Amino acid sequence: MRCRHMPRVARIVVPDVCLHVYQRGNNRAPCFVRPSDYRVYLRYLRVYAAQYGCAIHAYCLMTNHIHLLITPRAPNSCAQLMKHLGQCYVQTFNMAHKRTGTLWEGRFHSCLVPTESYVLTCYRYIELNPVRAGMVSAAGEYPWSSFATNAAGHENALITRHAALEAVGHDYRALFDVPVENPLLEEIRKATRNGHALGVPRRPRGRAPAQPEMGSVPISEGIVLTP
Repeated sequence: MRCRHMPRVARIVVPDVCLHVYQRGNNRAPCFVRPSDYRVYLRYLRVYAAQYGCAIHAYCLMTNHIHLLITPRAPNSCAQLMKHLGQCYVQTFNMAHKRTGTLWEGRFHSCLVPTESYVLTCYRYIELNPVRAGMVSAAGEYPWSSFATNAAGHENALITRHAALEAVGHDYRALFDVPVENPLLEEIRKATRNGHALGVPRRPRGRAPAQPEMGSVPISEGIVLTP
């Protein structure tokens, strides 16, 4: 667990490589209250994604958090998108609901998604979110995700199809016949929370075990010989 006084973990961003992005409402409070809120967020997302060079592949706007699957064109593209998207949406939300103060719980979280296999897994992870939450029984029933565009081909100027999605074509819908396995769910959540790259083994934290000096034998053997 990180203390609030600890330095921030640097995000891993590689231009033209996919990112899973997650942001939660402050104190898990709702970020969207009525349908117009969702529409406003998506409108700002489209504007700033185009302005800062981010291709949006998938999204899901839940009541108190959001998920995005994006490909940034430059190292700072995602950060600029989320900064301006967040600021403009909060201002509009606060005016509409006659409130003040912050809406988001700190900065957004993200993880690198370096392979097409993990990209497809993140598509499913994002668009199945309402099903896992018990809000709907099937992904196509939820109106505030990209499933209708990616699975059914509905027009949506916001969405850019990733090469991994193009490769599976009409078989994409069949991927939703089974849920994302629990180990993969936990892997995605942990990588996103900690800013890791999916599928890349992490080096254990802490200092490496001390190595005996050259020409020595372990102290446990009772003798230490030095050159």
